[in-house]
Amino acid sequence: MTESLAITDFIAGPLPLWAEILTAAFVVIGAAFAAIGSFGLVRLPTFFDRIHAPTLAATLGTWCITLATITYFSVQGGNLFLHALLIVMLVAVTAPVTTIFLMRAALFRERQQGGSVPPESRTDMTPSGADPT
Repeated sequence: MTESLAITDFIAGPLPLWAEILTAAFVVIGAAFAAIGSFGLVRLPTFFDRIHAPTLAATLGTWCITLATITYFSVQGGNLFLHALLIVMLVAVTAPVTTIFLMRAALFRERQQGGSVPPESRTDMTPSGADPT
């Protein structure tokens, strides 16, 4: 014979008040960072200005949401839940690399179109006045 499972079998008891407050605070702070990054993306005038706001806000917002996840599931499950740190590590590695690639592509395009961006930096080690030949 099989037992029938109800949805209430999967719902644990309520969290302690301190855990609810801490989880809610982390979620609200993370959402605020995401909103600030979104407003920066919309309001700043050029691509080079706009690229920083969402990148920084996404990283900080992800940290806050991850801390809320760790707090909630650690208290709910009774043991330390660190699986969510994998998300933060992936965001911490991929967000800056993606930003660098986007910035380099935008700089290349602006230089090709004759935009007002700084000139390409010299990669060789010759003095600025010396003849490289």
